[in-house]
Amino acid sequence: MGQFKTNQLADRLEAVALARQATLARFRARPAADDPAVLARQAARQAVVQARDVRISERDIARHAAEAEREAEALAARERAAADLIRQAAEKAERQAALAAEQKAARDARFAARKAKARR
Repeated sequence: MGQFKTNQLADRLEAVALARQATLARFRARPAADDPAVLARQAARQAVVQARDVRISERDIARHAAEAEREAEALAARERAAADLIRQAAEKAERQAALAAEQKAARDARFAARKAKARR
């Protein structure tokens, strides 16, 4: 039979202490905030952020321009439709006026024919 490990707690505490020391060593090994490499990375990140902002604003401008173009096209279509309705209404009124004039002329001709027939 194997022997039981009696110092499991001690092993775990030692592992935790080693992990803390490793984390502290990594933290201390980090370059300072005024290190040229850190400043270069920050500048690169800032450039990426600015480029992203420029692309976003360009997309917004393009989207607004497309919306304005669509609205202008829709307005032009509505104006064409309104003009067509007005033209059709004017043509209908003109046809009705011409029909009324023809009917009046026919009625007047019948009336004149009746009068002429009565005079004979």
